[in-house]
Amino acid sequence: MSMPFYVSPEQMMKDRADFARKGIARGRSVIAVQYADGVLFVSENPSQALHKVSEIYDRIAFAAVGRYNEFENLRIAGVRLADMRGYAYDRRDVTGRGLANAYAQTLGTIFSSGGEKPYEVEIFVAEIGDAATGDQLYRLTYDGQVADEHGYAVMGGAADVVAGYLKEHYAEGSDLTSALRLAVAALGHSEAGDRVVPHDDLEVAVLDRTRMQPRKFKRIRGQQLTDLLGPRGPEQPGAPLTDDGATAAPAAGSATDDPADPTDTVSGSVAPLEDPVSGEPLPPVTGGAPQQGTEPAVGPSTPPPAPPA
Repeated sequence: MSMPFYVSPEQMMKDRADFARKGIARGRSVIAVQYADGVLFVSENPSQALHKVSEIYDRIAFAAVGRYNEFENLRIAGVRLADMRGYAYDRRDVTGRGLANAYAQTLGTIFSSGGEKPYEVEIFVAEIGDAATGDQLYRLTYDGQVADEHGYAVMGGAADVVAGYLKEHYAEGSDLTSALRLAVAALGHSEAGDRVVPHDDLEVAVLDRTRMQPRKFKRIRGQQLTDLLGPRGPEQPGAPLTDDGATAAPAAGSATDDPADPTDTVSGSVAPLEDPVSGEPLPPVTGGAPQQGTEPAVGPSTPPPAPPA
């Protein structure tokens, strides 16, 4: 009878944590910023159907990074829990702190169990109060740890670089326009340089306490988002992602051509056809039937062979 391999609990937990962190880092960052009238969420998300930021309840929002199928299950479970608690007791009994504790127990149990892999997700749970002092922002990690954030928070992708930019430029009590422009600039900041994130790649939502409706969650898109961002430089989209969130390698032939170098055909451009005899370039073919009475030149004309004697 063979003996099973022994792995210490410390090593097993370390391996599971490394696995989850690598999966989360392959995605793109999500930023949460507290401003004068609520909480702002900004993410670089080219998909128009798969949202990273969603509504949970009247004053509570949810944001996540990592594997979509995993954090979508958590979002649905949070909506069901909030609805059941609000229906059984009172809508005021549904709080962000209660949801954060429920998520922490779920994530902690999944991470500690040895029968399945840990969730590759990180979560924001935000709740707004009647004043800015009552706003709450919780960050939950893959292992169930809960952190109470203040001012701003970043998760996923190059979180350390983005958080460093926010630390230098964040101002407490700013308006929505200033907070949005700061968050978008932070998303485009990297160690290699800054870029302008395309308008269509931004997912923006707010918890706005000034709304008259009981539901304070609102998405910002279209012309409203364009007006808030104001004039910007040339947009530069980020690298495409694979199905698991990893940054895909650039495809062959995707480099920019050098207009000063006629031999640069990296992007797949084809050199003009040349006459095999004279070496002169042939006119481009525009398609369709040839003009009447004309034929393409293929070389110097040669007389037909003489008939046999």
